[in-house]
Amino acid sequence: MTQRTLSNPATLYDRLFVQAVQELHSPRTLATAAVLSALHLVLNQFTIPVSSLLEVGFDFLATAAMGYLCGPWVAGLSGIITDVFGYILRPNGPYFPGWTLSAILAGILYGLWYYRRPVKLWRVIACKAMAVAVFNFFLTPLWLHFVYGQAFIVLSSLRFVKNIIKFPIDVALLLLVLKTCETYRARQR
Repeated sequence: MTQRTLSNPATLYDRLFVQAVQELHSPRTLATAAVLSALHLVLNQFTIPVSSLLEVGFDFLATAAMGYLCGPWVAGLSGIITDVFGYILRPNGPYFPGWTLSAILAGILYGLWYYRRPVKLWRVIACKAMAVAVFNFFLTPLWLHFVYGQAFIVLSSLRFVKNIIKFPIDVALLLLVLKTCETYRARQR
């Protein structure tokens, strides 16, 4: 990176944006996204129901890996596929497009945090904290409120305990998966 690029963060972000869009035209990237989408669907089958409105799952690991390897736009678009096929393979209540929106946003979020960036503990913690806040504490309770009519505050409070317990486990698993992806990417160069 040149001094000009380092002094102007907008240039760096513009370059990353262009590179992420170009990933949509790469056969290797699309094949990687297909494999990680399939892995996401497999992990989704092993989601553990805690109650009728609360589940513990690890399919986010495939989405994060896709964001790291393929970029935010490929990971976001793959969210459509994984959500729709995930619903077909394991329907859990009525179909609701809000879940698809959450899947798209999750792929974009992981891609924006991880794509072409070094894997650092602080980045993994910050990204996971943002994902928990946006998806687990806000969007998921909102979608459940729309679909089932449950009180938003009650749904958010149920998720609080689960996410406090699960957060360090998720961070450790994310760090392991992303370090593996980093090694894989280094070998590809």
